[in-house]
Amino acid sequence: MIRKLSGQDHDQVMAYLSEEPSINLFIIGDIEAFGYDSDFQEVWAEFDQHGRIKAVLIRFYQSFIPYAKGDFDAAGFASIMKEYGQPIRLSGKTDIVDQFEAFDDLTLGKKQVTFFAECRTGDFLNAGEDSDAIKQAGIENADQIIELRRSIDEFHVGNDAREILIQSMEAKTGRTYYTSENGIFTSCVSTAAENSMSAMIVGVCTHKEHRQKGLATAIMNKLFPVILAEGKTLCLFYDNPAAGRIYKRLGFQDIGMWTMYR
Repeated sequence: MIRKLSGQDHDQVMAYLSEEPSINLFIIGDIEAFGYDSDFQEVWAEFDQHGRIKAVLIRFYQSFIPYAKGDFDAAGFASIMKEYGQPIRLSGKTDIVDQFEAFDDLTLGKKQVTFFAECRTGDFLNAGEDSDAIKQAGIENADQIIELRRSIDEFHVGNDAREILIQSMEAKTGRTYYTSENGIFTSCVSTAAENSMSAMIVGVCTHKEHRQKGLATAIMNKLFPVILAEGKTLCLFYDNPAAGRIYKRLGFQDIGMWTMYR
């Protein structure tokens, strides 16, 4: 049976998700921040005959993330997603979301498969002498952050990116550190879906004219100890081997694969 969740289900669903806190970072963070009654967010779960959760599906605006530990009703989740229009913006653990490719009537966006890595220690970090030049962005800097991200060819920046960025700052589920020159952002690194257990590193980017200077690495060396000191695990995606080598030098280890359809 699949049904929509409410606050009364909170303890049960969080206990289920917390068994893999890094993989469920987005779902945990969104539930902690926005609950079960927001216009832009809904959560469903599949239950077995004993009332135990088998799988979870969350909608955040027009994006969906499913999670399950074993077999689940993928067709039932697909039916829910189709009610919100197509193509479907879907992401999650690769072996879970790949199951939705079997439904011919479900239109998925462009597929991207990435490595999923986490970091639990700051032993490999090294704050540089120029760390004072790295600042934390405020809501007033949202346009500069979006402008920098849109200048990066590899980035897909949606029309709702600015709204989501501001919302994450207001809800304290995301923060951005940056460098700038003459009022223009030269590099930035953000977190997203921050929750009581973990934080996702996103939006690692450097302006084309300021690359090969170590700016993004310097920002991460300043930002990461702040997050780790709060008792949170750092998580991130990467598909670029060169980027992967940088992250591993900072203490990240691969824990699985993550697929996104955009």
